[in-house]
Amino acid sequence: MKIIGILGDIGSGKSFVAKSFGYPVFNADKEVGKIYQNDKKIFLKLKKALPKYIFSFPVNKTEISKAILENKSNLKRIVKIIHFEVRKKMNLFIKRNKDKKIIILDIPLLLENKINSKNDVLVFIQTKKTEVNKRLRKRKNFNQKLINEFRNIQLPLDYKKRKAHFIIKNNFIKRTLKRDINYILNKI
Repeated sequence: MKIIGILGDIGSGKSFVAKSFGYPVFNADKEVGKIYQNDKKIFLKLKKALPKYIFSFPVNKTEISKAILENKSNLKRIVKIIHFEVRKKMNLFIKRNKDKKIIILDIPLLLENKINSKNDVLVFIQTKKTEVNKRLRKRKNFNQKLINEFRNIQLPLDYKKRKAHFIIKNNFIKRTLKRDINYILNKI
């Protein structure tokens, strides 16, 4: 089984590209959402770590956002609690899909948390900054300060780009994206 890790900026279209490969995708952001909605143990850990911010189950993302914006160290506390659970879910996903030829990891902190192995194929999604900003502004609950906090815990984009085996210039046109994906699949 080949593992393809998707790298790129917030709002660059990593999830769109990951789905376009046509193989099973582990989407860390979706898993975090499920954890907030369904995992009472994680709620209790978050409530204990951030008693001034976390009040009710399921975990309310606005409470998480407020905690991050009011104190930068809260993001590290949240990541520490959530990351362990996401990693367990990722390992379960890999085990369930071990018979597949290829799987895709859509994990924003893939390199930062040293989740990838040296055999993984890394694909960097390059998107024009103006397009990224336009896409981010369309998101409900858009908050530039929050996005900046998340970017601060990520490795620089230039570093991720250098680490990547392939670069996809994402213009959100399915035809050109499919061509780039087919090129990568043929090379690996």
